[in-house]
Amino acid sequence: MNGWTDGGTMTRVEVKTLEYAAGSLLKVGDLSVEEVSAILAETDRIERLDAAEKARILVGRRIALLFYESSTRTRTSFELAAKSLGATTTLVSDKSSSIEKGESLKDTGLTLRALGAECIILRHASSGAPFLLAKSTGLPVLNAGDGMHEHPSQALLDLRTILTRLGLKTKALDAKTLDGVTVVITGDILHSRVARSNAMLLPKLGARVILCGPAALLPEYALGLGPGVEIERDFDKALKQAQVAMMLRIQRERLAGVEIDLAQYIDRYQLHMERLEKDAPDALVMHPGPMIRGLEIAGEVADGPNSAIEEQVRHGLAVRSALLVRALGAGGFESVTV
Repeated sequence: MNGWTDGGTMTRVEVKTLEYAAGSLLKVGDLSVEEVSAILAETDRIERLDAAEKARILVGRRIALLFYESSTRTRTSFELAAKSLGATTTLVSDKSSSIEKGESLKDTGLTLRALGAECIILRHASSGAPFLLAKSTGLPVLNAGDGMHEHPSQALLDLRTILTRLGLKTKALDAKTLDGVTVVITGDILHSRVARSNAMLLPKLGARVILCGPAALLPEYALGLGPGVEIERDFDKALKQAQVAMMLRIQRERLAGVEIDLAQYIDRYQLHMERLEKDAPDALVMHPGPMIRGLEIAGEVADGPNSAIEEQVRHGLAVRSALLVRALGAGGFESVTV
């Protein structure tokens, strides 16, 4: 395995071919274009239901949210999605459980299963943790972000945001759905599971992905990503080609040993209004959050007419509803093998 293609060089994740519970979503590479299309079609279907109909879909089902890292958007949207579908949820964090006493991920997962959890949503600082949990529990596991590896549901909600804002179809997707669309992802690419998942998913549908950032945050070995993905160091040059500009924060919590001159970074890579109007006045602006206003993005851009940042959050609630239905076998989805 090399580069980002298999999660090798950057995160040292090794994944063997194994059977996981039907409905698990551990990495975006698990999904064919047809499965992506089915998930978005289910998202559309659920979104059209009234509240009472929606609340019957997963009534009586039990879902555990197991979060070893802080989260606002992902955790809250999964929880609200589950409750809107009628499910019962429980939140387990590393700060308020036996995890703090040293309990292993496997034993925590087995405990949740014994208590009746039928699906686990996991965020973990270690790349590959969802694979271990899925194997040890036999339950469907939804990866809500694992280390520097992947964030599959974020890539799916980003895709739905792009399709909706660009006026493209969200049904019957194929390998040419995003033909002619260039997505520029700028910032801390090295540590970004969001960048990784988007760079794996969007080219499947025909998009061109340009990764942009300084060498310290975007090493040359990231070129192992595969077709449809390239590196451009000059943000202005990249932005001139963009229909979508996705900005990422610098992940200071993962920057051990990496030196960044923030003043220089802001000058070269911040998306501010002058740069947007000059290079890509019609580009869709996205950000997975949390945003650091005044660093990677100016507040006036984040709040401006090009911004789809709040829409991403709303699409997240809808897409994660479909993923929960898929995980618990309530929507006619088929098993996934990785």
